[in-house]
Amino acid sequence: MQLQFAGVNMKGQMKMSMQQQGKVGKVMHEFKAGKLKSSSGQKVTNPKQGIAIALSEARSMKKK
Repeated sequence: MQLQFAGVNMKGQMKMSMQQQGKVGKVMHEFKAGKLKSSSGQKVTNPKQGIAIALSEARSMKKK
């Protein structure tokens, strides 16, 4: 039996609006181009860190 939580689909992935999906795409494009920077100002080179930043920015859009 699987539990279902609010804002999460059956695969355990976060549900996102179209604006949030666009934001994730834009941030990942910056990462691939080598222009994404962390909060300290250093260039992000780790793909996992890039994904974490993208999802964090998408979540912050939801709160506004």
